Amino acid sequence: MNLKNYIRSIPDYPKKGILFRDITTLIKDKNAFAETINQIVERSKKYNFTKIAAIESRGFVFASAVSYILKKPFIMLRKKNKLPAEVHTIDFELEYGTATIEVHKDSFDKNDSVLIIDDLIATGGTAEAAAELVKISKGKVAAFIFVINLFDLNGSENLIKKGYKIENLINFPGH
Repeated sequence: MNLKNYIRSIPDYPKKGILFRDITTLIKDKNAFAETINQIVERSKKYNFTKIAAIESRGFVFASAVSYILKKPFIMLRKKNKLPAEVHTIDFELEYGTATIEVHKDSFDKNDSVLIIDDLIATGGTAEAAAELVKISKGKVAAFIFVINLFDLNGSENLIKKGYKIENLINFPGH
């Protein structure tokens, strides 16, 4: 199954010049969604990890299913002011603005190795922020798995240069 065929491309969203890769068309197809989860599970087997983390919000869709299948704890990396207990906070740059993500301070410890799952990597700013949240929480990043890699925006390449292991299911140009 070619998962690329299930991704809708929307020009000029969320702002002019951005070609948005929409996963809603993939997740509404039961076979394409199942195949995506199966591919993430299969690729995750090459890494040793104790927890799965995902970036709000579309990363939650994939990571929660993978967490269930692999019977691993699932940690949510949330947007600012969405978590009720004490948090670690990271501000970062996006391709089209700035953002903040947070994690509960008690989510990871020094023995945790974390697989981070998200729907898409563009410039890598969100992924780097996620890795920093894991690190300041005393965990380490085992690897990243992205459903979509916008290869010409160099996010995966930048993470690899920083020593991270990366898996991408689908490659698209970003523009």
